[in-house]
Amino acid sequence: MTTGKSYGGSNIGAGETHVEAGPDVDVVAASAISAEETERLVTETTPDLSVFGPDVVAKAAEQMARYPESRSALLPMLHLVQSVEGYVSQAGIQFCAEQLGLSNAEVSAVATFYTMYKRKPCGEHLVSVCTNTLCAVLGGDAIYQRLQQHLGEGGQPLKHEDTSGTPGEPGSITLEHAECLAACDLGPVLQVNYEYYDNQTPESAVELVDALRRGEKPAPTRGAPLTSLRDVELQLAGFFPEDEATYRSHVDGPSAAVETLRGAQLAADRGWTAPTMPEKAPELPEVEKK
Repeated sequence: MTTGKSYGGSNIGAGETHVEAGPDVDVVAASAISAEETERLVTETTPDLSVFGPDVVAKAAEQMARYPESRSALLPMLHLVQSVEGYVSQAGIQFCAEQLGLSNAEVSAVATFYTMYKRKPCGEHLVSVCTNTLCAVLGGDAIYQRLQQHLGEGGQPLKHEDTSGTPGEPGSITLEHAECLAACDLGPVLQVNYEYYDNQTPESAVELVDALRRGEKPAPTRGAPLTSLRDVELQLAGFFPEDEATYRSHVDGPSAAVETLRGAQLAADRGWTAPTMPEKAPELPEVEKK
């Protein structure tokens, strides 16, 4: 099938655009994507939900009980799924749909919108390099490119959300570039499992990922002690140790940096204060009607 002439009578861009579907059309052969991916899309399969055992079902029920409407638990439930599998699989999509009484399409629409939900198996650690404007010009782009080369194999740099090593195995690392990690005063920054490592250089970033590969857990600049991505996902799902001492050991750590508080400290030293809010707000100006 051809498009004929385009606007203005030009033939540029005209030509065969698609194959008319019918009962005898080989969909796999006609597809523009790989045969393996096409086969996966057109083949009806029933995801295996056995990985989500009774303990996971109980946690999902606890999540739903926290909200007036059960569907409001979808975001934390997707994190629960990731704590089990290391990503949101098709089985994870169906699990959430069944628990919440939603369609697979409704769950997929959410899971594919937010970047924290991964659609490919992740490594033990997720390394996120800020490549937004300020971090980029301060060295974030150079850090990301250096890690791409350092973690790649066979001369091929690691791509966005690719994994060095076997996903889920100790020492495996998934690399991604991230949009603004909200630490411009400490850039360039990166995160490991969403914990901050500030004022990085290409050299320090390489040392960090090499330590992760060796099974070490270098202390973040700020935030809780480093753990695995799946453990963090369980925390994001809303589950922490009940014992207070254990809980504190999992979450306590340095918070605001000196750089972040410098403005507040300067104001305090100089006695600067913000004007007080008047008891009665001023009247809004009248808008002349036309």
